[in-house]
Amino acid sequence: MKLPEQVTLVDVGPRDGLQNEAQPVAAVHKIELVHRLQAAGCTEIEVTSFVSPKWVPQMADNAQVLAGIQRASGVRYSVLTPNMKGLEAALAAPRAHWPHEVVVFAAASEAFSQRNINCSIAQSVERFAPVVAAAHEAGLKVRAAISCAVGCPYQGEVSADEVERVAQLMKDIGVDHCGVADTIGVGTPLRVAAAMERALKHFPLHEVSGHFHDTYGQALANILVCLEMGIHVFDSSIAGLGGCPYAKGATGNVATEDVVFMLHGMGIETGLDLHALVDAGAWISQVLGRAPVSRVSRALLAKRGLALEAPQVASA
Repeated sequence: MKLPEQVTLVDVGPRDGLQNEAQPVAAVHKIELVHRLQAAGCTEIEVTSFVSPKWVPQMADNAQVLAGIQRASGVRYSVLTPNMKGLEAALAAPRAHWPHEVVVFAAASEAFSQRNINCSIAQSVERFAPVVAAAHEAGLKVRAAISCAVGCPYQGEVSADEVERVAQLMKDIGVDHCGVADTIGVGTPLRVAAAMERALKHFPLHEVSGHFHDTYGQALANILVCLEMGIHVFDSSIAGLGGCPYAKGATGNVATEDVVFMLHGMGIETGLDLHALVDAGAWISQVLGRAPVSRVSRALLAKRGLALEAPQVASA
């Protein structure tokens, strides 16, 4: 298949990236990060998560962050709502502060599902049915993420059959989009392609996306094989924010800067300004007290003579 001429990147740094930070990140910095991402051309941003602060204290300021964003025209903001309580909290604000899309997720591994949420995959998806219905009633799109789609920290390898089963369950409850996620970053191109093929049996091409972690340095290769299948929507995280709690020392999400550098080098449009992304990634990395994980960012900053520090720009 001909490679896509344009790719949409969903930057999940503000949510999936920052939620793994051990030290609290101020709401003003989360809001500023969203502003910098949209200024760099991001049109899809996963902003926060409406989960219990007991389990994810980093996202306790979810309503404050969502309300504090100066929304840009053409930008869609999504939030994670794993249950009805989360959705109700996301919709408790005035409509102007609502997200455009909510995200639910289920594992492709029974072992992971049982170990983490103490129920089967089927039971977990069943719990999402009222969330999907209520979100649709409110006029919101629902994106499903299939986690551990090619590997599980407890089960080991995950088969394409298991991925298809979850894709079918998600389709049955009415989700609009299916994201296939290599949560621990063990996927390699052929295994990723097999998982994607199963999702594509139940969702149209434009409603299937990839979410890859770079734990073993395979994320860009996995994106490339997806591009060859025509898939043109991917999650990425500015500066490579977000570790993987199930793989010690893992770098976590593939860096937005690295994906953009590859896509632009292939002549694929993203609508993103690479240098503005590097600035945004360097800025949030400075806030967090470390250098960006992104190799492209580090290379370009070194070229400017700023390898280990970010530009000194005041927060909004």
